[in-house]
Amino acid sequence: VQLQASGGGLVQSGGYLRLSCADSGRTLSRYYTAWFRQAPGKEREFVAGINWSGDSTDYADAVKDRCTASRDNAKSTVYLQMNSLKPEDTAVYYCAARSYYSNTYSSPRTYSYWGQGTLVTVSS
Repeated sequence: VQLQASGGGLVQSGGYLRLSCADSGRTLSRYYTAWFRQAPGKEREFVAGINWSGDSTDYADAVKDRCTASRDNAKSTVYLQMNSLKPEDTAVYYCAARSYYSNTYSSPRTYSYWGQGTLVTVSS
């Protein structure tokens, strides 16, 4: 699994972005895939996750009404649609993958594969 995150950028408060996480190894359909974010001076935190088939998702409380995770296994890509963005959403967003599902999905230490991160900046 070789993950490449993209889609970050500068957006005004209330705006939207769609992040993409592509796997050049084209095996992402076998993995539970999650998005994490890390703001300056803060720990990496879980944002959203999606299972292999895409019919089950998990969200952090801070984003659950504003974000949607989806995937296209034919393209070996996972997406994160983020709406109604707030300045506090500013962070580097990472995608990560692991080969199993459990209730530890929000723990970054349980993921074996990571993308390089994409910066999201939300201006007020």
